[in-house]
Amino acid sequence: MLGGTEFVGRAVTEAALARGHEVTVFHRGRHEPPAGVASLHGDRTAEEGLAALADGEWDVVVDTWSHAPAAVRDTARLLAGRAGRYVYVSSRSVYPETAPRGAGEDAPVVDGCADEAGEVEYPQAKRGGELAAVREFGADRTLLVRAGLILGPWENIGRLPWWLARAERGGDMLAPGPRDLGIQYIDCRDLAEWILDAARDGLSGPYDLVSEPGHTTMGALLEACVRVTGHRAVLRWTDPEPILAAGIQPWQQLPVWIPPGELHDRIHGSVVAKAVAAGLRCRPVEETVADTWAWLRSIGGAAPQRPDRPRVGLDPETEAKVLADRRP
Repeated sequence: MLGGTEFVGRAVTEAALARGHEVTVFHRGRHEPPAGVASLHGDRTAEEGLAALADGEWDVVVDTWSHAPAAVRDTARLLAGRAGRYVYVSSRSVYPETAPRGAGEDAPVVDGCADEAGEVEYPQAKRGGELAAVREFGADRTLLVRAGLILGPWENIGRLPWWLARAERGGDMLAPGPRDLGIQYIDCRDLAEWILDAARDGLSGPYDLVSEPGHTTMGALLEACVRVTGHRAVLRWTDPEPILAAGIQPWQQLPVWIPPGELHDRIHGSVVAKAVAAGLRCRPVEETVADTWAWLRSIGGAAPQRPDRPRVGLDPETEAKVLADRRP
């Protein structure tokens, strides 16, 4: 496991250990890996940073890298002769914004470069990582996991943790509507289980990984947040128009939420028939929310934050103003 101490990498590591696998975690040493792994330290961006991987053989490599694609290239090249398969956790962001709703894995993707050593935009970084993995391991030994929105325990982006913290604070809580607006996401643990099953079964090529359309709604998500935090907040459902008129940014200031329209259909209208046919199963949103809340409480209530991602969430003053304006 390249990484293995936070979020998706942590979920894969925990799931592999639970299955009785021998797991090696290659990481920078900034966070403690799960107990029971073999721990190797290194920095993929540093000269000689892969030295700890010079020896050893593995059945499967799982890589979640999302920066310069050359890091994927170098790691895959080093391991190609000593590992059976390479699983690269990519993103549905590799599909351009012009991709139609319902487009599958055969849809056009953005350009990317496997040899790019500098920082590039997220979609191009993920596409470059895909190309690097395939070039070094070959298409038949490379699995490309194009994940959608990922939630669950160990999240270090802040989306679900922000909603939970807001619900715990209580009072009138801005709930962006419509209440029955469908959303798609994948619990990091369901993603991890699918990855391990797919690697075991020898799958290769691209797979879109997110819950099926209609899996849940904004209403179910936020109601679960209110319930697990003690019913301190009162959801005030608000139409998209006044929210947008206030200058509030969907997705960034109100995580997960995107108002109805083309962007919503592209993000929350993915067709994942290929992954479902290959065994994808997604747990109920209530379980994801409850387990994320339990994890947050176990670490003191404050979620870790990736330094390369902006903090999400809406400030109380703006929320209060929108709620005040909606009152008759």
